[in-house]
Amino acid sequence: MAEEHIQSKLKTLLKQEKIQLWNPPFTTGNNEAGQQPIKELAGKYASIVGFSVSDVETALETIRSQAVKRGKGNNTYKETCVATLELSLPKELREDNKRKNYLETRLDVTAQDLINKIHEQYGLKYIKLIVKGKTLTSGKRLDEQNVKHNAKVMVLKLSEPESMQMMKEEEERNESVKRTEKGFQILSERDGSDDPETTPFLEIADQKGNPLRIPPSEKKALILAMGFHEKGRGLMKKKNYETALCHLLQADQQFSKCGSVLLNTVDNYAVLQLDIVWCYRALGALSHLEDSKQRLQKAEACFLRCYGKQKERLLQIKGNTGREEVLFLRLYLLQSLLAYLEGDEKVATEKLNEVEDLYGRLSLDPNKMTDLMSLGYTEQEARLGLRACQGNINDAALHISQRRMEKEEMKQKEREKRRRRLEAINTLAELGYSKKAAAKALHQTEGDVDKAFLVLLDSGRPGGAANNNEGNDSDPDRQGKIDQLVYLGFERETAEAALKITKGNVQLASQLIQEHHGTVPPELLSPSPPSSLSEEPSTSSESAGSGGSVGEDPMEVDLVNEVLEDIPKHEEDYLDLTLEEESEVMAEMRSYLEKYQTSSS
Repeated sequence: MAEEHIQSKLKTLLKQEKIQLWNPPFTTGNNEAGQQPIKELAGKYASIVGFSVSDVETALETIRSQAVKRGKGNNTYKETCVATLELSLPKELREDNKRKNYLETRLDVTAQDLINKIHEQYGLKYIKLIVKGKTLTSGKRLDEQNVKHNAKVMVLKLSEPESMQMMKEEEERNESVKRTEKGFQILSERDGSDDPETTPFLEIADQKGNPLRIPPSEKKALILAMGFHEKGRGLMKKKNYETALCHLLQADQQFSKCGSVLLNTVDNYAVLQLDIVWCYRALGALSHLEDSKQRLQKAEACFLRCYGKQKERLLQIKGNTGREEVLFLRLYLLQSLLAYLEGDEKVATEKLNEVEDLYGRLSLDPNKMTDLMSLGYTEQEARLGLRACQGNINDAALHISQRRMEKEEMKQKEREKRRRRLEAINTLAELGYSKKAAAKALHQTEGDVDKAFLVLLDSGRPGGAANNNEGNDSDPDRQGKIDQLVYLGFERETAEAALKITKGNVQLASQLIQEHHGTVPPELLSPSPPSSLSEEPSTSSESAGSGGSVGEDPMEVDLVNEVLEDIPKHEEDYLDLTLEEESEVMAEMRSYLEKYQTSSS
């Protein structure tokens, strides 16, 4: 980072004094460095920027050579349409710690052509290319994806080409993104009209857990965005930043499909911007991508809108602001990093001071954590509770207990809501309509039985499933289907019951029996609701049952269950930061700034 810092300061000075290093006397006719003029300039600037003469001389030569190279590239582009791209390679491939590498290419070629060229030159085959925060699509042309001459391209290494194991991991990464998208796509298309006990769906709620009314098109995009974000955050916790960034950028694309009104009212978008820039930092590409600063600006503006300038809105909603402070700590820390890279050590120091102040307030006493956990609270509950209550252990215990009570009340409301829903479905089913049709009508009328009945009447299809062949005596193939299942080794009574439930579908009946170890649970045969209401109902963030109703594609059920596992059980999981990584970055930043202060004094 020190290299970027000194270069930024020197570029500011050169611009102020209108010095062009690519012209004589600093650059000779054959584009070589004018060594004496460079030395004299380094001696002049060393005391101003606070670095040694040799460091300044090296930095000036780097700036000069890059300017010469850019000038040559501009001429080449004008004459031949061959563009120069600035590559940010993985850390281990940067020659002599150089952060800038260049590649020439036409822009009317595909991104895959560019990937192949990078492979030839640097030996990287399994990579992703990112320009201005967007992943390039391999099959599309560069110019179609807004890649321009002198564009900065981040090269994400996904696996080592010589390692078959890493190749497999790369395939798994790509498959992971596809499976995540498919799983949340299925969930985003569910509207809750089916029984959530067997067919879980996602519901978007506010900070208090109350469902939000969102237009269907935006709801679909928002669920996909939040799903990709949660998957990315899970990978970040494992320090798998390359794959995490792929998921986070997918989330960013989905968020862009949501209306500005929605994005201005939820903090998810702001947290995503922070997470993306945190990945840039971990991958050593923070200074390379121009959109880092823009993303942090978006995050800060969004936090201000959602929380209020003095966090008054957050205080009104949640009663405290302690837990959200970790987000501001990370925001200020990244802002300090960027300011330093831009050569502004004053802003970098101011921001770092804010970070250290927050860190002092957010660091927790291990003994208090142990005491709370000995009371039966989880580590996560203890950490969030202490931060919410400024480290007061008694208040934290009370706060955690209150949160548990609130969650239980919400579950009780969901149980009661489900009970009333099942009663309404049975009422309509008794009138001759299928339960599925009744459920959809009730969902459409927001639970109003009378209006749902009118909807069913208007549909002109009374009787629904009550009149179709559900494996009963009116099915002409019934006996043959039973014999098929008996031939497979199932009991005749079990086969008959399974066929009735699956409406005569032999394959699904066989699958149903196998899933229940050769039997059919009595509750699946009973038209009445479950006798026990003590069971936990499904929620907006938890899986229920097997992830799908009988008859649903088993592969889709697996995808849904897989992505539901990525959704954290605690609604404030994104605030549960241990601050270990942040502490390391703080120490690194402080050492850079102290080194500068020492050299400039």
